[in-house]
Amino acid sequence: MLERFRGAWARILGPFARFLLRHGVSADLVTLLGTLGVTAGALICVPRGWLWQGVVIITIFVFSDMVDGQMAKISGTASSWGAFLDSSLDRLGDAAVFGGVLLYFVGVHESLLWASVALAALVFGQVTSYVKARAESLGFTAGGGLAARADRLLVILAGALVAGLGVPYVLEVATALLAVASLITVFQRIMQVRRQTAVPDVNAA
Repeated sequence: MLERFRGAWARILGPFARFLLRHGVSADLVTLLGTLGVTAGALICVPRGWLWQGVVIITIFVFSDMVDGQMAKISGTASSWGAFLDSSLDRLGDAAVFGGVLLYFVGVHESLLWASVALAALVFGQVTSYVKARAESLGFTAGGGLAARADRLLVILAGALVAGLGVPYVLEVATALLAVASLITVFQRIMQVRRQTAVPDVNAA
């Protein structure tokens, strides 16, 4: 759902991307620093119950995911390596965010039940991304669905922010919704590939 706004954000962040390029900063470095920032905010702040603080830090560094792509396009250095690095580190950052929520439920919240729900959201979210990547490696498409990556991040960060401001049960609801939505998205993408494989190859004859 939120992927449609990616172009608008890219235009907004374009001047910042050019500023970094003028000062000799590479897109790969921004990708790496962005992942380190997200991971630090997720695994240092969130497990300690510093929810809104963690969300602020994570959100700042999440924008690097769009800045690095803009930098590569502007500088003409877009490459398969950059796309591979960006996608791989995205998975690491996502796992850190949901892992931080899981640790929060285990520690501060002291709830094995909600930690299990957070684990389910983490696993299904990772599988959602894997299904897309595997489909594309085989020449198929498997995008979209109920909960794409941007949607998952928005929901979990919004839930953590509101919970950090003292509203009860918001993070639990957000985590449960994401676990279910991510599972549905996995099946939606699998069925996309299934429909494509069911189309007869006109060149086979």
